[in-house]
Amino acid sequence: MHQTLKRHDKVKLLRNPDPEYTEYYSDEKIPIKSGQIGKINVILPNGRYHIRIESDEGEELAYVVMDEESLEKIND
Repeated sequence: MHQTLKRHDKVKLLRNPDPEYTEYYSDEKIPIKSGQIGKINVILPNGRYHIRIESDEGEELAYVVMDEESLEKIND
């Protein structure tokens, strides 16, 4: 399996993450949905990506696990 994304790449979620694979950073559980922007935190051994989702202010909201097909790299 060829990985095109790297750690710290900025990505957009192309679909809603599975709630089972969403870890919220705080008790305030703001819904994480497609279109949100995050950064790759870790590339998991199974080839999936652990994504850090932040608010517009840079506040950590949650971590989600996504397949590469569900992500779009953002060039800034």
